[in-house]
Amino acid sequence: MMIHVFSSGERRFVAAIAVLIVSCPLMITSGTALAQEEPPITPVTTQPPDIETIPTDGLFFADIIVRGQPIFQVGSVGDVSATQRAQIVNRRLAGILAQRQTDRNVTVVPDPSRAIATLQVGNRVLMTVTQQDAQDFNLPVENLAQQWANQLERAFAQPPLVIDVGQRLYSTVREFQRDTVDNLPSFLGASLALLATWIIAVSLRRLTLFGSRHWEVDRNSKILVSRLVYGSVWVVGTVVALGVLGLDFATLVGTLGLTSVAIGFSLRDVLSNYFSGIILLASRPFRLGDQIVIQDFEGTVTQIQLRATTLKTYDGRVVYIPNQEVFTAIITNNTACTHRRSSIMVGIDYGSDITKTKKIIHDAVLAVEGVETQPQPEILVRELATSTVNVEVRFWVNSRRLTFLEITSLVAQAVKETLMQAGIEMPTDIYTVRLRGLAQFSDNHHINSEKPN
Repeated sequence: MMIHVFSSGERRFVAAIAVLIVSCPLMITSGTALAQEEPPITPVTTQPPDIETIPTDGLFFADIIVRGQPIFQVGSVGDVSATQRAQIVNRRLAGILAQRQTDRNVTVVPDPSRAIATLQVGNRVLMTVTQQDAQDFNLPVENLAQQWANQLERAFAQPPLVIDVGQRLYSTVREFQRDTVDNLPSFLGASLALLATWIIAVSLRRLTLFGSRHWEVDRNSKILVSRLVYGSVWVVGTVVALGVLGLDFATLVGTLGLTSVAIGFSLRDVLSNYFSGIILLASRPFRLGDQIVIQDFEGTVTQIQLRATTLKTYDGRVVYIPNQEVFTAIITNNTACTHRRSSIMVGIDYGSDITKTKKIIHDAVLAVEGVETQPQPEILVRELATSTVNVEVRFWVNSRRLTFLEITSLVAQAVKETLMQAGIEMPTDIYTVRLRGLAQFSDNHHINSEKPN
């Protein structure tokens, strides 16, 4: 007995080969129509040596396909061509895949008495492996059946992504059509949950805006807080609605947490600026129009956004500082109070009457328009310098920079002119210069000049 298998896939049967093909009874439960599509296999009598068996459709092998991917090939059996046999098996596989079942283990059921084996999923027969198949692939029936079972299980377990999505979508739609009535209470409950979420979110947003009228913050901060409340209510309501639909609360919360962590790591700097902006808007270390000093920048606050704070410097430049740096920096707010203290230093002669001088300076400072009478100006003797007695003059003026500089200049001018009119000297620093060895140098020069040439 010899079998010749050519590379082109043709099967030529030698007339001397006696092939015994036994009919395969289908082991299926009652009511399964697909399992009866494969016709029974009848024994084939030996043929004369000069006769060849050629399939009627011109194909010697046909593909077994799972989710659009060929797994293995089968040949013809008796009067059933390879194409017809593959179509029957593929329809059974499609029926298995259309069912939402987790157990898709393919088992091999051998029948030694008939020299065949069947591949089954549960009680459902997929196909029969005959002695003809064993001769075609030069393997024992049980070994070939086990090989095909392993290939089918791998195909079930690792389907292509796009095809798997399509199959799942199709099966989901089919199941949804079948279970519409059963799922109707869940959909109604989820719809009611979303409706209640919308009502609560809108009500809390309006309540927040109404209650924030007495807050000492600007309108942008009030709108920001109301939106945060609105969004938080919607997040909670969406989780509740999905739970009503049957999704696991633990899975939803875990997914939300992992998503938040991933977003936080990828947008760490951006989110840091935004959260810093929220804290700045809530704590209000400065307001629009305040004149502040942040790091090396000094100017007027023109805009406070969630990402950055804008300063307009006194020389006409615009500086955008990220809120993360603003939040961690030392901020000096020059206009947080309406008035701030300024000071100048005056040096008087040691022979001057200090008490009289302090009274003259005090009156001169109060005479300048813009100097606050309360608190009263302070005149303090701060230092006994080399040639002068240094007196510090402290007084309070408006904290706005332009007014502050102008009044400070006017006070310095008034003090200088008043002291001069009162005859109080304001000497400059006196330095004593001593020349050592000057006489010795003169004597030597005189002696040298008397020497003859």
